[in-house]
Amino acid sequence: MIQKSRFAPSPTGYLHLGNARTALFAWLAARHDGGHFLLRIEDTDRERSPQQYEDALLEDLRWLGLDWDEGPDCGGDFGPYRQMERLGIYGELYQRLLDAHLAYPCYCTPEMLAAEREAQRAAGRAPRYSGRCRELDAAARAELEALGRQPSLRFRVASTGRLRVDDLIWGEREYSLEDLGDFVIRRSDGSPAFFFANAVDDALMGVDLVLRGEDHLSNTPRQILILQALGMKAPTYGHLPLLLGSDGQPLSKRHGAASLRDLRAEGFLPEAVRNYLARLGHHYGEADGRLLTDEELRREFRLDAIGRAPAHFDLAQLEHWQAQAVQSSTTEQLAQWLAPVLDESLSPAERLAFVELIRPNIRFPAQARDWLQRFVRDPEPDEEALDVLRETPEAFWMVAAATFEAENGDWKDWVTALQEASGRRGRALFQPLRAALTGRLHGPELAGWCRLLGAERCRQRLSQAGRRARVAV
Repeated sequence: MIQKSRFAPSPTGYLHLGNARTALFAWLAARHDGGHFLLRIEDTDRERSPQQYEDALLEDLRWLGLDWDEGPDCGGDFGPYRQMERLGIYGELYQRLLDAHLAYPCYCTPEMLAAEREAQRAAGRAPRYSGRCRELDAAARAELEALGRQPSLRFRVASTGRLRVDDLIWGEREYSLEDLGDFVIRRSDGSPAFFFANAVDDALMGVDLVLRGEDHLSNTPRQILILQALGMKAPTYGHLPLLLGSDGQPLSKRHGAASLRDLRAEGFLPEAVRNYLARLGHHYGEADGRLLTDEELRREFRLDAIGRAPAHFDLAQLEHWQAQAVQSSTTEQLAQWLAPVLDESLSPAERLAFVELIRPNIRFPAQARDWLQRFVRDPEPDEEALDVLRETPEAFWMVAAATFEAENGDWKDWVTALQEASGRRGRALFQPLRAALTGRLHGPELAGWCRLLGAERCRQRLSQAGRRARVAV
């Protein structure tokens, strides 16, 4: 049973869809078992972590429907929840490792390390730290510091032995300690390295499940070694397959979207995005084909249903869930979603009626805006509609206007009378009417459109249809 999971992003940009999926999975895993969900901000890269990205991150997570029990905005028993506010905690732990001879200062410059790696590659060996500074005595260290060298801090890894790691998704893996080499846990500027701060924060905050991307799989043995050295309990790790584009390349904007903010800007509903992301690398069995509520997503989520194959972002699939989310929303919910694009000239009742009328024909606010323009103004026909108008004789429009007048705009009676008077049926009858009344050959149900449009405006559009077609020729 999961007691606490977490999401620990670095606020160096807008929330990537891969990270959004990781956050959602971690949240679902915790809420499935009634556990806690924690949000921690890993902001040690100060130059690339402006406040605007942290603010956007929290806003986007809330939009997605996630909540958290501990975090930088709400506090908690294990804070602070920003890593740059935890430097004193890390300092004490570094000293413990130094006192136990499990860490040592390293004075190697970036140029020295780069040359070392290049020599190892040339010799056909995997790059790893040589241990140059491992056994420096106090005098040698003092001499280097007198030259202005600012040391990093490296963790001392045993030169022999193997470490077994059990991953929730990938199973048991074994690592050679010799291949790991001594690694940096504090940078030369005093800031904590990812390996260190990430691992000790999880332990100190009582996190027992860490879900993260597959690209962090190789970090796990180093982090377990750190926690073992400090006498801390390691969480259970699960590494999610990477999220790729449809071409198998890392997801980017060329695949349709890269960040959650991109999807928000395009008008996707959070319900659609949640349902789509929850199925990227995870299956819901018999419920996979329908839109699930938040409660269903939590209840049916299973860690053992996460696969190992890379997940591929498919914009068409996301739009499928968007269509389902639009159709399952209440009229009031849709009206609220579309409020920024709805004309203020519509009364509250007209807004609700209009939203319900166009529901089957929209997936995004931009489409609603287009239908609204066709409703409030005489619509410019598109090419298909214009072709139909050109092919329809003026006599038909005269009959249409006359029968409309005679039947007082009643849709059913008017259509019956127009069929008898014109001899037209089916598409031959309805396509010209739709072209005249909406400017398109496909769209909302015509009876409802006419009722909402009103008799006078319907009459005007019918009488203008033939003339506009002739002008356009």
